[in-house]
Amino acid sequence: MEYLSQKGIPFTERNVGRDPGAREELMALGLMSLPVLLIGDKRLTGFNPAQIDAALSAST
Repeated sequence: MEYLSQKGIPFTERNVGRDPGAREELMALGLMSLPVLLIGDKRLTGFNPAQIDAALSAST
């Protein structure tokens, strides 16, 4: 995600359209919306910079 890259936050991008394992993991989490960000113990869906920043602050 460009937002995380701009902030210098390392992340792993997984494509559920091309990676069956990523798709299975998404379904196992019970999530159907994209993007999904797992930050610490938080699961964020959709792109919401304020939520992302709050989760990043809480995880450090």
